[in-house]
Amino acid sequence: MPELPEVETTKNSLLPLIHQKVISVKVRESRLRWDIPQNITQLQGQKLLNLSRRSKYILAEFEQNTMLWHLGMSGSFRLCDKNTELRKHDHLVIQFEDTELRYHDPRRFGCILWLDENSQSKLIDTLGPEPLSDAFNANYLAEKLKNKHVGIKVAVMDNHIVVGVGNIYATESLFNLGIHPAQPASSLSFEQIEKLVVEIKRILKFAIELGGSSLRDYSNAMGENGYFQQTLLAYGRAGEMCINCETTLENIKLGQRASVFCPQCQPLRKVNAADTATKIQRGKHK
Repeated sequence: MPELPEVETTKNSLLPLIHQKVISVKVRESRLRWDIPQNITQLQGQKLLNLSRRSKYILAEFEQNTMLWHLGMSGSFRLCDKNTELRKHDHLVIQFEDTELRYHDPRRFGCILWLDENSQSKLIDTLGPEPLSDAFNANYLAEKLKNKHVGIKVAVMDNHIVVGVGNIYATESLFNLGIHPAQPASSLSFEQIEKLVVEIKRILKFAIELGGSSLRDYSNAMGENGYFQQTLLAYGRAGEMCINCETTLENIKLGQRASVFCPQCQPLRKVNAADTATKIQRGKHK
């Protein structure tokens, strides 16, 4: 599934559409996660004013309406000439003045919706802060984790705590810090939480610089692949040697997701209740 860096990269690759007018809209297959609205044709004649990202959603602001686009498991946007041959799973075609935008989604788990009160309340309003914003900091995260007994990897992938930290980037961040993915979130020291916030931000920024990760069929709207997958140290490497200690990397399931870790570099330490209390107190004085 495309994660935050892939969605940010996709959004950036669509920026040439801003200030262009929609000439026509054609729905070739409306059945996505939710049906594409029948009245999407009202985009015709409207200019695209802005593109932004919230979590893994792209918000497309037109003159009269705003749309919410989500890539789901296998979705992608592509900018191309209108004479380019259509592919089997090109479900939506929006012709702009200079180029054509096509939404491609073999598994049809993405969505193309109006950003009305219902969808906004359901999909956006309850989301946590953006990981690259100042709102995501050590004091905030320590407060959110103090009563969380799930594994830290599950906690940082919870969109109600912080958005967009997907499996790849959570795995890499924890590996780099030597934190076991199943370590109870409430047991982390404040120093560990500080380092984790910094590392998550660093990893996500680096991934965006490299265009995201193209592990399967992801590419941006220009058809360009990402290169972050070439830097992966843990994700997808179960059974291989740890680059630090040559111990065999192991894999466990957390929150129904594969979690690769090094048992030597990321030991699962015993929980000490005093550590948790100290962590919170030290966080309050920061």
